[in-house]
Amino acid sequence: MSILEVHNIEKHFGATRVLEDISFSLEQGQALAIIGSSGSGKTTLLRCLNFLETPNSGSISVNGSVIFNAADPATQLESEIRKKRLHFGLVFQNFNLFPQYTALQNVTLARELLAKERGGESRDHILEAGKELLAQMGLADRAGHYPHQLSGGQQQRVAIARALALQPDILCFDEPTSALDPELTGEVLRVIRGLAEQKTTMIIVTHEMAFARDVADQVIFMDGGVIVEQGDPRQVIDHPQEERTRQFLARYGEG
Repeated sequence: MSILEVHNIEKHFGATRVLEDISFSLEQGQALAIIGSSGSGKTTLLRCLNFLETPNSGSISVNGSVIFNAADPATQLESEIRKKRLHFGLVFQNFNLFPQYTALQNVTLARELLAKERGGESRDHILEAGKELLAQMGLADRAGHYPHQLSGGQQQRVAIARALALQPDILCFDEPTSALDPELTGEVLRVIRGLAEQKTTMIIVTHEMAFARDVADQVIFMDGGVIVEQGDPRQVIDHPQEERTRQFLARYGEG
């Protein structure tokens, strides 16, 4: 059974149709790469999955349970949105770290707040788990540093640790290297590659074509708010069937 099933998602902003009839599924332990030019709807799709935007139609299921159905108001209650977001950990383009908190505090804050609401987890346990995540990111010696004391690559690795802290079903990346200098891109891609090797279920919006081909289990190419082509990465990237896919790859190459 798929861990994620997305059926016929559409999103409109006024008369502008940003997503049209988006459907795909994702298996446990798979990495899905979403590629496409700016304005193709990739980020809006991630925002719909994280309930930062509400789809106008369609449904989203996680682990066999429908968590959103545009035709069922009971699945759209504001009181339930925070719970639904726990299924998805989102790593933003621009880090979005709290500047007044250390790396460790950024990683543990959401988990501490959740523990206060629900109980059952001690602060010491949360801090220890946060330290382990920073160590996994290669940042064990940066736990007490503030964001301004970290490089862009280090900040993004803190953001990845923060997204992992709540143990989401699916980890989502929105162009995780777009705000980084080229020399820092590699360190973040290595972390994501390591997560893929550990069979972390992921959705990665990226312009890194070679990375998508090597790491992803499946690739979706979006253009104009629709899925133009999807399948095995070596098929979609190396042997695209659709003219729009070929034109995109000719423009962006495999950088």
